[in-house]
Amino acid sequence: MNSDPHQTLPASLDPQDWQELRGQGHRMLDDMIDYLAGIRERPVWQPIPQSARNAFQADLPQHPGSLVDAHDTFMHDILPYAVGNSHPGFMGWVHGGGNPVGMLAEMLAAGLNANLGGRNQIPVDVERQVVQWVRTILGFPEQASGLFVTGTSIANLIALWVARVGALGTDVRNEGVAAHGRSLVAYTSAGAHGCIAQAMDLAGFGTEALRVIPMNAAFEIDIEILKRTIAQDRAAGLQPFFIAATAGSVDVGAIDPLQAIADLAASEKLWFHVDGAYGALGMLAPDIAGRLRGIERADSVAFDFHKWGQVPYDAGFILVRDGELHRRTFASPASYLRREARGLAGGSPWPCDFGPDLSRGFRALKAWFTIQVHGAEKLGQVIAGTCALAQAMKQRIEASQELELLAPVALNIVCFRYRGPAGMDVAEVDRLNAELAVAVQESGVAAPSTTLVGGRLAIRAAIVNHRTGKDDVDALIDTCLALGKTIFSIPAPSGHGSST
Repeated sequence: MNSDPHQTLPASLDPQDWQELRGQGHRMLDDMIDYLAGIRERPVWQPIPQSARNAFQADLPQHPGSLVDAHDTFMHDILPYAVGNSHPGFMGWVHGGGNPVGMLAEMLAAGLNANLGGRNQIPVDVERQVVQWVRTILGFPEQASGLFVTGTSIANLIALWVARVGALGTDVRNEGVAAHGRSLVAYTSAGAHGCIAQAMDLAGFGTEALRVIPMNAAFEIDIEILKRTIAQDRAAGLQPFFIAATAGSVDVGAIDPLQAIADLAASEKLWFHVDGAYGALGMLAPDIAGRLRGIERADSVAFDFHKWGQVPYDAGFILVRDGELHRRTFASPASYLRREARGLAGGSPWPCDFGPDLSRGFRALKAWFTIQVHGAEKLGQVIAGTCALAQAMKQRIEASQELELLAPVALNIVCFRYRGPAGMDVAEVDRLNAELAVAVQESGVAAPSTTLVGGRLAIRAAIVNHRTGKDDVDALIDTCLALGKTIFSIPAPSGHGSST
């Protein structure tokens, strides 16, 4: 009889030498800790050489390879060319910086390999614990339900699905929206994220059923126009059912008037949803929470732990006031989801009763670790700190003759541009500001993005990362000034279009 167990066991993906794996695993973990500890020594972002891209154009491997070689490829061809949002100089988009505790928790979750669709297991209780904490943060009642998802785009879609059942009843799950006759219409701001329109598309209403309401001078939804539009739709025989307010708009960080929208939604009997992708967690910061007053009255709130919560990607979340309605929107009677009072099939209701996913990763663990280890107070201080840095950046821009603000600084997003010489074609100013933003990115010092504000191209700095400090803000401004001086000295190309 063969005494070697590896000759008798069926094929397995476990290593033959666990100690060898342990040693390589420690090297991999050490490399990531070194990466985070020394991240300031690296460029925020750098152009990707063709050699790195070529590493991922190989044929399908047919035979086993080396973990050491795979790790080497990661270190040389992946790690240096990521988007850079862990770096304190990354201010391009509203991306959180992650945190080392959350990284370690993600490793634990991967090792456990739990499927959080449901069943009687403690990882589900961990998710329920975080749901309870979110209720506390946002001021929601005990019967509110919550669920981890990939991000706010999916969370907004789930809120829309629940609102649909709230408006038309559970029969809509079988019969569809068209069977109910009257057309449902929804409302959001012109400053809302594009995923609101996408959700209307994916939910089957169509984007034409979304009323995009203009903004006021503060880039908030114009509440008077919203009221008039709802009245006009009712008069036309349509059925208003859903308002999506924004807490922390994608372009400038504005907060819609949540109290006024809550009042309007209550009087009109409409579902009040808040897309708080990053802004909702401002409730953790006492000096910001007051500006979010009214969020506790929402029927649903969507947000991301991976933004201001600094949890590693991905960790989106949806909170619904009426937990039973939330459950009735998704619960399935399928036999393979049968529940029992005892055993592995116990623990009902399951997370899969509150969303479309049956297979779900253990996202809650990295959020639980981050909150458990750092605490709500410290996370609130980080959030407040990013807003203070935005004000410091605003002051530097206002003190500069070369730069100008293009929008109020409501939270942590600063939109500005390089003025350009007097008399320069405005389209050319926009083009050169776009070139300036790319030049700053390629410098490796900082990474802003661009957006349109009032039809003009703006350089956009979103300060989200807990590692970002005053020196990083100053480095971005100094680099813009230095590179802008060179870029804006370039004469406009001949034959360029006229001013608009």
